[in-house]
Amino acid sequence: MWPLALLAALGSACAPKRVSLPADSGSPFPAFSEVHTQISAACRGVRTITAELSLAGRAGAERLRGRVVSGFARPASMRLEGVAPFGPPAFILVARGETATLLLPRDNGVLRGAKAQDILGALTGVALAPADLQAILTGCVLETPVATAGRTHPKGWASIELAGGATLYLQRQGSSWVLRAARRGDWRIDYPAWQGSFPRVVRLQSGAAAAVDLEATIAQLEANIDLDTAVFDVVVPADSTPITLDQLRGAGPLRGQ
Repeated sequence: MWPLALLAALGSACAPKRVSLPADSGSPFPAFSEVHTQISAACRGVRTITAELSLAGRAGAERLRGRVVSGFARPASMRLEGVAPFGPPAFILVARGETATLLLPRDNGVLRGAKAQDILGALTGVALAPADLQAILTGCVLETPVATAGRTHPKGWASIELAGGATLYLQRQGSSWVLRAARRGDWRIDYPAWQGSFPRVVRLQSGAAAAVDLEATIAQLEANIDLDTAVFDVVVPADSTPITLDQLRGAGPLRGQ
């Protein structure tokens, strides 16, 4: 098994209890489009972001914990670098468009040509494409969010439907609305903490058979800085050993599923 930093045991660590979302049918929310425009202004304006992600949770039977230095650029570029306690990175994953490359510097292994979401799914259980992951981490939930309907609910809640099948759950704080959670396909996404215009903590939970419950604490986030295109490349040593996606899945957090 490759010694990926993300597979360090958490022991008895537990994720915080998630907030209960409205289950009633609600009432019409005439201002839903205006409210959505306001809450999504920052994330829709993101061209690039860099951030450090502290991850904790589980994927299937595996406990996950680790730090990842990340960079994203529209439309679909990504770099994720797993920070090891010492020495070389645990992994470097770079993607541009449809294809990605994973380098395992400590094991001298390389995986080329697979989709980024497949590689990311094998590493963490979160099989999301770069543009989708950027949208979730910045609070847009979808790459191009378009509000189509809205409802208000008791206790200061509102829900907004997005074209493409996602639902946002907002809670009023004073005169403002704050995004607290979202549903997107099989994923539930919680936003328990914000810092300025962007999430400080994002929690991803999958209801699929191989359940994923992963929380990312976001630090050192910078938006719309110029990133050299070389950020989304990786130099692969000539003597690196090719590995397959199946081999990576067999060593990753969802092995045995």
